[in-house]
Amino acid sequence: MALSRAKKSEKLEQLTKDLAGSTSAIVGTFSALTVSQDFELRKTVRAAGGRYRVLKNKLASRASQGTEIEAALQGLKGVSSVAYTSGDPVALAKALNDWVKENSQFTFKLGIVDGKVLDIEEIKQLASMPGKSEIYAKLLFLINAPAQRLVTVMNAAGRDLAVVINQGVEKGKFGGPVAAPVAEAAPVAEAAPAAEVVAEAAPAAEAAPEAAAAPETTPEA
Repeated sequence: MALSRAKKSEKLEQLTKDLAGSTSAIVGTFSALTVSQDFELRKTVRAAGGRYRVLKNKLASRASQGTEIEAALQGLKGVSSVAYTSGDPVALAKALNDWVKENSQFTFKLGIVDGKVLDIEEIKQLASMPGKSEIYAKLLFLINAPAQRLVTVMNAAGRDLAVVINQGVEKGKFGGPVAAPVAEAAPVAEAAPAAEVVAEAAPAAEAAPEAAAAPETTPEA
């Protein structure tokens, strides 16, 4: 059943909108996919952060004009479908490559990543590369590794110093300098009673003149 011009225009507009933000795509072809296989394929692509569509070749050629994946969707022949993403191209390639290994009815035609068209062999090579998340994890490890080693060394030095001090205390190596001030303080403690004796004798000495002057106040007979 032929599509009306309005329906074709609507499909073109929708496909153009879908492809507009995509930076990577993998184009394939298939024969006799079952409904279950088609469902699993779409699910696999979604899990990898992409979208999947079966294409009308001429419609795909027009809808992709001006997009970053335009070169991959020009001049297609036969049955064509495309999995496209604005995310990690490696994740998409890995997911599709693993799915194709179990479903030989689907084969790759070509791919595109950031404007570079890939052949079938290059798509498989892309699938064998580490993904963005794995690359970021390795990069973060390399950045943090020197700091982690520094912390390890500092912690080890602190532990070693604590062990040395503890061994010194147990062997009495720190006892001499601490005991010296205590020995010097003893004479001060012994001098304290002498000072108190002097303080108590002072009032007695002051009272002696008063006792001697008492006879002078006695009246004469």
